Amino acid sequence: MNKIHIYIFSISFSLLSALGFSQEEEKENPIDTIISYKDKYGIRAGVDFVKLARSFVDDDYQGFEIMGDYRIYKTYYLAAEIGNENYTYTEPFIEANTQGSYIKIGGNYNFYDNWLGMQNELYAGLRYGFANYNHTLERYRVYTSDNYFQDDVREVYRDYDGLTTSWAEFQLGMKVEVLNNLFLSAHVQLKVAIGDTELDDFESLYIPGFHRTYQDSNIGVGWGYGLSYMIPITKKDRKQEVAN
Repeated sequence: MNKIHIYIFSISFSLLSALGFSQEEEKENPIDTIISYKDKYGIRAGVDFVKLARSFVDDDYQGFEIMGDYRIYKTYYLAAEIGNENYTYTEPFIEANTQGSYIKIGGNYNFYDNWLGMQNELYAGLRYGFANYNHTLERYRVYTSDNYFQDDVREVYRDYDGLTTSWAEFQLGMKVEVLNNLFLSAHVQLKVAIGDTELDDFESLYIPGFHRTYQDSNIGVGWGYGLSYMIPITKKDRKQEVAN
């Protein structure tokens, strides 16, 4: 799957590089013509297809994410993601399951200078994330440095219900229009937990939408690949200077 990730990133960056190069060539020539065109505004919705693919190949994981955005200004977008995850986490000393839903809301700023109505993006975004989930501690092994006795593995199946976590998230990514109104996207995420339900005798190992957690750290990371379609709602008149 890592080769697929690298391949998708390579295609996306190659497309944006080619677009940027062609625009730079145009800007180097004298400007003597003004072209009017229609700039599309609409709702763009899609899915994180890696989460869907992982659900088929990883027996310990089931999940999906729906993503969407709406352009409110030339370079500003309202954006949101909603999803559900069910993940069984296994380590040498512990096995636990997390299942629940999450939502992330915020916005993106597109700093890519499109040419004549193109909808491509190189963007930075901010999100507020919130997850509601249940956690089940299935079994754990009591650590001992004495190899004389057999491993003390205890099956407990202890449930922790109604847990919540909130976080702030920074995203950096791209969206490339590969066909008319059809977009391929890739992004990375940096998250900082700002509030959660504290447990007396256990810490959550995995939080839906936030992903893997680590002891004594409130930092999380993530990434995603998306396929989305834009439904045009309105068009605005634009003008752009071009060279002969």
